[in-house]
Amino acid sequence: MTDIVRIETNQRMSRVVKAGGLVFVGGQTSADHTADVKLQTAKVLEKIDGYLEKAGIDKTRLVSAQVWLADIAHDFAGMNEVWDAWIPQGHAPARATVQAKLAAPELLVEIAVVALG
Repeated sequence: MTDIVRIETNQRMSRVVKAGGLVFVGGQTSADHTADVKLQTAKVLEKIDGYLEKAGIDKTRLVSAQVWLADIAHDFAGMNEVWDAWIPQGHAPARATVQAKLAAPELLVEIAVVALG
């Protein structure tokens, strides 16, 4: 049986879960709710980098990503510009991007990833 490791866990959720050789980083949003989608995306990806580091890996190990945008028609290109600069060449994960109503109206993007541990 494989151990399950939870990082930054509380009663409701864990920020990161390592299990079965995979690392799951739960949905991340920007702490700066006043920024545009590019800056919010950059802040989210910085948080993901930090959580991957806590799990002992980096973004070259990503296998899947889920992106939620509050307004896909308005923000898809801006989010992709930041995303494309962040992803190392040749290491793009499988990804889905959809429009969704996020937890606060000021939030423009939320991203969750799965990586190989």
